[in-house]
Amino acid sequence: MAQIPGFGRLLLGRTLSFLATALVPMALTLAVLDATGRAGDLGLVLAAELAPQLLLLPIGGVLADRFAPQKVAFAADMTRGLAQLVIGIELLCGIVRITDLVILSAITGIGVAFGTPTMSPLVIATVPQEHRLRANGYLGVVRGVTLVAGPGVAGVLAVTVGPGWTFVVTAVLFVVAACTLGRLRIAPRPVVEHPVTFFRQLADGWLEVRSRPWFWSNLIGHGVSNLTAGVLMTLGPLIAVQSLGGELSWVLIYQAGMAGLVIGALVAPRLRVRRPLVVTSACGALFALPMISFAALAPGWVDALAYGAAMLGVGLLNTLWQTTMQQQFPPEALARADSYDALLSFAARPLGMAVAAPIAAVTGNAVPLLTMAVLVAVVNLAIIALPDVRAMTTEKEVTRL
Repeated sequence: MAQIPGFGRLLLGRTLSFLATALVPMALTLAVLDATGRAGDLGLVLAAELAPQLLLLPIGGVLADRFAPQKVAFAADMTRGLAQLVIGIELLCGIVRITDLVILSAITGIGVAFGTPTMSPLVIATVPQEHRLRANGYLGVVRGVTLVAGPGVAGVLAVTVGPGWTFVVTAVLFVVAACTLGRLRIAPRPVVEHPVTFFRQLADGWLEVRSRPWFWSNLIGHGVSNLTAGVLMTLGPLIAVQSLGGELSWVLIYQAGMAGLVIGALVAPRLRVRRPLVVTSACGALFALPMISFAALAPGWVDALAYGAAMLGVGLLNTLWQTTMQQQFPPEALARADSYDALLSFAARPLGMAVAAPIAAVTGNAVPLLTMAVLVAVVNLAIIALPDVRAMTTEKEVTRL
């Protein structure tokens, strides 16, 4: 990939942005708990970041399709960097106001909503089609590594230099990422003789999604997989603490999953996959494995293997799915399609985390876990029955409305 001009800069910019993104939740958690110690305050601050993402992701997709994606990425990461800088300055000055953290977290969420849909447009603008599977694999690896490293780095920074400087470091990472992505050299888009309005593009984005059964059916599958992941992220630690020997067992199980995610992203470009959507659907169904093992109160090493296999499937799925989207959607509509994919994912996981504990309190842990195991397996495997999914090959031409 080194011989492809621009990809090194794209990879560096995304790595810095991924790392900064991974630092934020832990940094916010430690800052709020240190300030008030109230779980309600923490929930409010974290929800303030999520809400704009759910509301504005389709709009972010329109912006990334309407304007140069590197400029949108620059503005998005710069916005997030400035928000983190203000938080850091307030903490260094001894000012801890939950209202300020809520507002600045909401601004950060706006940056996420506008920056996320630029992922695929920047890949297709800098990487030739024959190298995109490898490029998406590399991006998947750095995302997985930063997911693993981010919370630990944030914790170390908070303990050694304090929460305020942790946010300053995060801000610097976002700003450098913004400058790196903003300087990508991308050929200007052709001038449109009769440009459509913003709202027309928003409506057309939905039409692009609705007109492709293979796409929206997979979005449902991804949503169910993320819902399942949310249930596991809530009940898994509780089961580990109560039945598997404590917090360390969950840490090891979680790290096994992150290792699987990285391995899946590394392996994906090396596989000869003729029908990518059949593979991605099968990978999505693998999330049934840890749900069953946790419901059965299997030993910790079994849970680690099951979760590692499920996350390996996620690593494969993400890489193959991104490459297929970049191949099948016209470049001028890709960001809007990506925004709907992200929207369903962002919404489903918090929902799973929200409903898991109340349901388990009434029925016990096994019922929600096994219910989600059946649901994630049935929905994802049923997608393979769709003719459009089975017919999709790596050589298929771009489809247009």
